[in-house]
Amino acid sequence: MTTLAPPAHPVTITGRRVVLRDFVPGDLEATMAIVGDPEVTRSLSFDTRTEAEQAQRLADDIERARSVPRPDYYLAVVVAGTDALIGFVRIGLGTHRSGELGYAIRKDHWHRGYATEAAGAMVDFAFTELGLHRVAAATGPDNAASRAVLERLGFRYEGRMRDHVFTNGAWRDSLLYAALHHEWRSRN
Repeated sequence: MTTLAPPAHPVTITGRRVVLRDFVPGDLEATMAIVGDPEVTRSLSFDTRTEAEQAQRLADDIERARSVPRPDYYLAVVVAGTDALIGFVRIGLGTHRSGELGYAIRKDHWHRGYATEAAGAMVDFAFTELGLHRVAAATGPDNAASRAVLERLGFRYEGRMRDHVFTNGAWRDSLLYAALHHEWRSRN
């Protein structure tokens, strides 16, 4: 069993086309293009946020990133070579060397492979740097794009969680996917 020391703050993960980095206070406006867009949040596990709600959430996220140990790695997705924040990716840390993956990309950057690259970089970080054994992800049954991302990354479908999240005024089921360290290592 590998136990690795958690990376220090700040964290930066560089991919081919994206850079994952900790959030900064100046990211508020850019994050609103994600969490403030009902078309994007329709598929997420939370409702569309107002700017005041997101300002508080962003401040909390920045503060939580400085916690030792970190409860999660919630990182901005930025187009490499630019300052363009186009999304977020998160690994929430659980017990028994497990984590839960989440991600979202701004609507005007959908269908370009950014979610796959960002999520893949985060999962690689989770297995190689954090020493996790299992990474799970839940997605809405109607979110074909997210299911495709998970399948491209080698996640396996594990089942349906009924009434898993309450969002947009209704209960929604989620489809559970997961990848294990040895499966990831053999693919990458």
